[in-house]
Amino acid sequence: MSAQPINPSRRRFLGSVGRAAAGTAAVGLLGAPAILRADTPKARVVVVGGGYGGAIAAKYLTMADPDLRVTLIERNPVYVSCPLSNEVLSGERDIDSLTFDYRGLTRRGIAVMGDEIIEIDPEQRFVRGKGGARYNYDKLILSPGVAFDFGAIDGMSAELADSSIPHAWKAGPQTLLLRKQLEAMPDGGVCAIVAPPNPFRCPPGPYERAAQIALYFSHHKPKSKVMIYDAKDAFSKQGLFQAGWKEHYGDMVEWVSAAAGGAIEAIDPDSMTLTGVVEDFQADVINLIPHQRAAQIAVDNGLVDDSGWCPVDQQTFASTLQPDIHVIGDAAIAGAMPKSGYSANSQGKVCAMAVAAAINGESPPAPSYVNTCYSILAPDHGISVAGVYELKDGEIVSVPGAGGLSAPDADARTRAIEVQFALDWYRNITADMFT
Repeated sequence: MSAQPINPSRRRFLGSVGRAAAGTAAVGLLGAPAILRADTPKARVVVVGGGYGGAIAAKYLTMADPDLRVTLIERNPVYVSCPLSNEVLSGERDIDSLTFDYRGLTRRGIAVMGDEIIEIDPEQRFVRGKGGARYNYDKLILSPGVAFDFGAIDGMSAELADSSIPHAWKAGPQTLLLRKQLEAMPDGGVCAIVAPPNPFRCPPGPYERAAQIALYFSHHKPKSKVMIYDAKDAFSKQGLFQAGWKEHYGDMVEWVSAAAGGAIEAIDPDSMTLTGVVEDFQADVINLIPHQRAAQIAVDNGLVDDSGWCPVDQQTFASTLQPDIHVIGDAAIAGAMPKSGYSANSQGKVCAMAVAAAINGESPPAPSYVNTCYSILAPDHGISVAGVYELKDGEIVSVPGAGGLSAPDADARTRAIEVQFALDWYRNITADMFT
């Protein structure tokens, strides 16, 4: 269908939604019956993945065009948020405060199906679930997240991650396992965090985690230490993190760069030993965050390139490798945007508007992309990095002079306000996703 001009009223709606960030209230139930908005839908859109990208894409599709039949497929009955999950390790929050169901989306007429997609047929345009169910689509949006490359570090495996060396980079049972290990660790022990190479989900996450574990130690195990062994020589918000660690925890947190021998090559879980490029390190608790790539469903269905990630048209997030499939969130190659929850949220909205426009024979609206990432180092100490992005020559680039880091010399009141901003951001974005 050839592109047609957007009528004025529709242009205003698409533009306003494309610029929206996050805001409203959360909750939902997987598999609840949906009220379809048209007996004969204009088009069928299937969204795979019910997290920060997929849930928002499904919601905004229904807002863009109530005559679409939108199906969200998610294998888990509830969603557990990775943002703020580090606070479970310090004891500042519990896992229930991170857990959401899908009833809010079903109330919007979205069919939420509990299934795991194992096959995509781009020629006949259907996906197949693990139990054999077939879901036909006219457009498919994938928000599949990341897969973990356990083989990059000798001796590591998915089985070890579930049993004794948790990565907790998907919030849930491993988060609770890591918390229990910290509780059982002797005072004076060492918790080792192994940080992966770029790119990976939530670039500031390992360093916020170090602060939250140190917060727990400062109250309960003050002789203990957090060691970060890194595959990189620099990391997101580095100066702000290092100053905050020092201010609140003294020498309790120590970072070892790749150049200083922090790149880990192997693990012996029996002796709790990490093998670095120069020397070995021992620890009482090991939090090994694996190397990452696009989720396996993207790999299996020809959506990744040699980088291990999914190339897309960065205006619409349409795959450049498969027709009528869009990829958003951590799995996508999205120019200057980091792999974060807020990036996925922004991409989900842009993608939803582009898909709705294409179905209606219209050109996609001009995209607008944003990202803000807060990190909480102590109950009254928050820091952030923000970015505003635009499309330039087909690539997402940072808008010069927009966004930036928290001021390095901010006073205590400003740091405390940033914590409140972080908590408000979380409430707003999860409300936007699940209501």
